[in-house]
Amino acid sequence: MQWFEVTIKTNSGGIDLLCERLTVLGYDSFLIDDEEDFRRFLEQNRQYWDYVDESLAAQMKGMSQVRLYFEAADEVDTLLRQLEALREKYGDALAPLRAETRRVRDEDWENSWKQYYTPVAVGERFLVVPKWLHPEIPDGRVPVILDPGMIFGTGMHASTQMCMRALERQLRGGDRVLDLGSGSGILSIAALRLGAKSAVGVDIDPMAEDIARENAALNELGADRFTALTGDVIGDGELVKKLGGDYDVVLANIVADVIIPLSKVVPSLLAKNGRFICSGILDIRLDEVKLAIEQNGMEIESVAEQEDWRQISAKHKGA
Repeated sequence: MQWFEVTIKTNSGGIDLLCERLTVLGYDSFLIDDEEDFRRFLEQNRQYWDYVDESLAAQMKGMSQVRLYFEAADEVDTLLRQLEALREKYGDALAPLRAETRRVRDEDWENSWKQYYTPVAVGERFLVVPKWLHPEIPDGRVPVILDPGMIFGTGMHASTQMCMRALERQLRGGDRVLDLGSGSGILSIAALRLGAKSAVGVDIDPMAEDIARENAALNELGADRFTALTGDVIGDGELVKKLGGDYDVVLANIVADVIIPLSKVVPSLLAKNGRFICSGILDIRLDEVKLAIEQNGMEIESVAEQEDWRQISAKHKGA
């Protein structure tokens, strides 16, 4: 089915007025793209990340627009006449109030984002493969099959790739792995594909639990080897007790502001001489994270770097 997409350009100060007028005119479903809203959202949720993708920030720069979708051309014509009346009434308050129209198909909405995902070789062993692709797997590569959706990690980010390379170095076979902030489950699945005995993925987002479990199933990993849970080990002592201890590897691909308090909990989860592999650390935060890890009884063995990101591997010194 074909649709008409109408994009109405305005200014950031006029976005609220435009949305209010569209609602009065009877349009109850539209999408808003506004740089100032984007910046406010980032500021209010600063604790959840240390970075924002530069290409996304560039894409939002100067953006103040509303998008609407119609089945019929006459509906578009009606909207354009109404916009002309708004332009005459409100002038500069909504300027430039320019409308652009294009045709889109249902499948354009549903599948166009998939074109940006291709198989990604990571480290010496891994090949991360979106589930809708079926490439020939090169000799020596272990496929990690993912349905990333449009939310969680896909193996393309430097912090994830460094964790996967660290797993190649650290796993010995038969390992028990705990993945904190597991997202799509990519690191848990990678560990299992390299021979880990079991992996538990924990994330604060309930959606991640379902997605990680589904991705494990795509890799033919059942509940006997992979467990997905929702929770926050920093603030939930009961969850920590439920998880138990003696993990050979604990993973945390998150951000510095989470890794720092998490480093107090990790030693109770690790086996003696177990490894803590953490990433998602901007170079400017490296010293803070290293200090927290060392203060909590772990010995830093190595620091990897890729672009502006750092990954730390540390060993639990034990009692």
